[in-house]
Amino acid sequence: MAYNPRMSILPPTQSQSRTRKKEEEAAYANMRLPDREIVGCINELGIPFAITDLQKPNPVQVQQIFEWFGELLMDKTRATVDPAMRAAAEDVCGPDLGDALMPADTRNLMGFFASLRRLMLDCGVTDFNFMDLYKPTHDRLVKIFSYIINFVRFRESQMSVIGEHCNRADNTKQRIEQLYIENQNMEAQLDEMHNNRREMEVRVAEKTKRNEELKKRLLELRRNQERVAARLEEAKTRKGELAAELEEKTATKLVLKQESAKLRPYVLQSPSALQASLTELSNTLNGDKAHIDSLDRRARALQTSSDSFAVVSTDVASCIKLLDEISTELAKEEEENAKNARQRDALTERGANVREVERTEALLQRQLAKWTERTEALRAQNQEKAQKAKESMEELRAIHNKLTEERSEKGKDIEKRRVRIEQTEKKMLDLKENIENEVHAAYDEYLKMESHIKLYITEMEQAI
Repeated sequence: MAYNPRMSILPPTQSQSRTRKKEEEAAYANMRLPDREIVGCINELGIPFAITDLQKPNPVQVQQIFEWFGELLMDKTRATVDPAMRAAAEDVCGPDLGDALMPADTRNLMGFFASLRRLMLDCGVTDFNFMDLYKPTHDRLVKIFSYIINFVRFRESQMSVIGEHCNRADNTKQRIEQLYIENQNMEAQLDEMHNNRREMEVRVAEKTKRNEELKKRLLELRRNQERVAARLEEAKTRKGELAAELEEKTATKLVLKQESAKLRPYVLQSPSALQASLTELSNTLNGDKAHIDSLDRRARALQTSSDSFAVVSTDVASCIKLLDEISTELAKEEEENAKNARQRDALTERGANVREVERTEALLQRQLAKWTERTEALRAQNQEKAQKAKESMEELRAIHNKLTEERSEKGKDIEKRRVRIEQTEKKMLDLKENIENEVHAAYDEYLKMESHIKLYITEMEQAI
């Protein structure tokens, strides 16, 4: 017979809300702090607060404490919210009726309550309302202060991670401000470039007119230049022909002068003097021939003596090689004799070492027997200690399992908070990407305008 459980008549939303309330009550039971601890923490922060103030809360004092927590955790107070709330009141009611219809204290408190509510959601208080500021009760204050103090403690333990994220946020803010300033500067530069472009268009129009006039003048000058160049070419060709004729005539003149200078001394001298000079020249020629023959004989004698010296030097070199080989062989024999002597000494030393090794071996065998007895006794002691260590390990494992369970619970809480932090980081990254895309688009437009202007300037220069 099958057993079918009774179906619940409650809708699923009510059951979910009940389970959620039970989970919140269980979490609040773990997060609740005693009154003395709450009062002590608030006094440590520099705010005078007593247990009677917590049991019978004063709305003004409670608002001051919440404002101090807002300044500590969010850097927001009623004074910091005042400019935005004043601007909102002026937008809604007008600049004249803003302060009359919405007093400064009320609107500042409402603005601070909105930011404080976001803080309470981050701390885990989901049911924070305006009555907690105007008509606080003991139970509500204990719950809210417990969640805030636990959040502050967690924040102090995770200060390094929070500091990194704050630094990233500050860096992104500075980058956004810097990009905004650069964007404004680029817009100003773009306006200047537009004005310069208009001025340049006027100048270009004037210069194009001037250029057209200069082109006409240049065509006339070019025609005159072509005429003058044709006349110059004719003159150059005529000059070249005349220069060639002049060089030919000067060359023939120099040749005739040299021939006449050579023949002039022979024409002036007598035939007897010429005969005497001819005999002297023949005598000097015969003497030079005899001297050359004697030098040839001496060179042949020196060649024969050098050949004999070469044969003797080869014989001497072969003898020197034989002496070197003999000396090397003698050195090898001496080295072999020295090695044989060393080997004999080593054999004697090794024999003595073998005797000493035999003696030490006998001593070591005796010591080995003693140490084996000691090791057996130590083994028995170690087995007893190992049994005790196993028992202690089992106890430690049970403790470790408990600690791992607690650690997993804390890890889940940390993971939830890490997910919140990552969501905020993703929002900041999306904002940063949007700003960077806008900046890149503005920079691309600036580059296009700059390229158009440069191209226009180059065309103007080419036209000029």
